[in-house]
Amino acid sequence: MTFERPISKILITRMNEPRHKMQILIGARQVGKTTLTIHALKKIDQPYIYVIAESGYTVNWLDQQWSAARALSLQNLNGAVLVIDEIQKIENWSERVKRLWDEDTTQSKHLKVVLLGSSSLLLHRGLSESMAGRFEIIPVPHWSFAECEEAFGVTIDEYLYFGAYPGALAYIQDEERFLAYMQDSIIEPVITRDILSQCIVHKPALLRQLFHLGCNYSGQILSYNKMLGQMQDAGNTTTLSHYLTLLEQAGVLCGLHKFCAQEVRLRQSSPKLQVYNTALMTGSDHKNFKAVMNDSKLKGRLVESAVGASLLMDAKAHVYYWRENNQEVDFIVKSKGKLIAIEVKSAEKSLKLDGMQAFAKNYHPDCKLLVGSNGVQLELFLKTPLNNFL
Repeated sequence: MTFERPISKILITRMNEPRHKMQILIGARQVGKTTLTIHALKKIDQPYIYVIAESGYTVNWLDQQWSAARALSLQNLNGAVLVIDEIQKIENWSERVKRLWDEDTTQSKHLKVVLLGSSSLLLHRGLSESMAGRFEIIPVPHWSFAECEEAFGVTIDEYLYFGAYPGALAYIQDEERFLAYMQDSIIEPVITRDILSQCIVHKPALLRQLFHLGCNYSGQILSYNKMLGQMQDAGNTTTLSHYLTLLEQAGVLCGLHKFCAQEVRLRQSSPKLQVYNTALMTGSDHKNFKAVMNDSKLKGRLVESAVGASLLMDAKAHVYYWRENNQEVDFIVKSKGKLIAIEVKSAEKSLKLDGMQAFAKNYHPDCKLLVGSNGVQLELFLKTPLNNFL
């Protein structure tokens, strides 16, 4: 039986609705956007055309696919669906899609459109250029522990080490192939195809060093000056901040801001580095599963990063950290008008909660959570929607 991600139901519902707006699936490379879409197409009650764009295709190819889908929509009372995968490979795609969509709107055609691609960075850029008001975004996050457990039968330790890329989980019994997959199918394509070949990056070596530094220091707060001090390639804090934004848009690494009542101070804070998938940490580190699981410090970093990654899966939540002097709270989440403070305690960390107490005194969160030792079990936390703890 094929595993169906819960987000698939959202796409099926949107495609079965009357034509309203284009549906745009955006997510990191290799999280299963194409597989999810093909599965959803098999469950809708109308005809569809699914095509994949290739490098070198022009907007003329796009016109041809659109014309064929228009003709198909005339043969069915509910219209038809056109799905274009890898749309970002067509130069100036957004302008042409805008024109074609507006033509259909003016002529009351019943053609629904779904767009997706492997580069979330390029999709975001195209959408921001000319498509305002014509689309809805369906975020496709990295896989949760609950999804990986159900689909692949992984244990919590396997989830921490092998992460949440479905392609990588096929190699749990072969760590060398797992590491090769991470390098060849995730890390190198993200850096080379999604960023370096599509964005202006004057210091490619600095970008690569920042990515690996972020993976090695995920869960830690580092000022940009400290980051530069650990890099061989010269740069400045503005460049580093920009490169971190590119890595965030590519869905691999971000810098969490410090929670602060003043927005200006928030943006000026030192970032807390956070991977979107713990496989990026182990895939960059190259230590084997047994060595990592036997190293309490390394495993503790994976635990905290897994919690952070799970919080980032909620597109509507805003995730921060908090620190004043020597007092710190690992994660602060603002979601649906609620403020949630989360402290992660793995076995080797102190159980003192001075940071949580100080934060609660100053900001009065709606919920305080301790994950790990003497708190909510890690597996339970990763499998439970955050709002269920409120």
